[in-house]
Amino acid sequence: MPTPDQTLPALLASLNMLDFDYADEDGIDFEPYPEFLSADDTTRWFRAWTGNENVDGSCFRVFGQDGTGGYAAFWITHPDNHILEQPIVFLGSEGEKGVVASDFDSFLWLLASAIGPYEAAAHPVSDGAVNEQFLAFARENSSVEQIGARRVLEQARSKYPNFPGLIDSLCR
Repeated sequence: MPTPDQTLPALLASLNMLDFDYADEDGIDFEPYPEFLSADDTTRWFRAWTGNENVDGSCFRVFGQDGTGGYAAFWITHPDNHILEQPIVFLGSEGEKGVVASDFDSFLWLLASAIGPYEAAAHPVSDGAVNEQFLAFARENSSVEQIGARRVLEQARSKYPNFPGLIDSLCR
């Protein structure tokens, strides 16, 4: 049973019920969690990831991973805002890092473009592909107008340009 700090918002829990099939490397490489990673597990992971025993990872709420073990998380940069209004970041197993969406609404459009957090952080993305299941979910649940994956990333990276440098400064 998740503790209150591990309980996913209802909309994220609903999203995570969709099929993130990545068979034969075709689809979205993402394995959603049924609850947020605990604060203790997040701290252990972030210390190992950065090699820095002085960090605690409390600014991250991890909600899934890619097939290599890289984490997708909300980055809590606006403590007074709801978690779904926080930017979404990816920290990969091979050091990949990046802001992949300005908020959850934008993240829905990234997924609708058949792009997961790993792909958004590690590879150039293009518009054109569509995942019909995620497109329908985004159309029903996002409060922002439909945008393609490239625009999602442009907005996120322009709004949070210092994220990679911040993470680099924490690494030892």
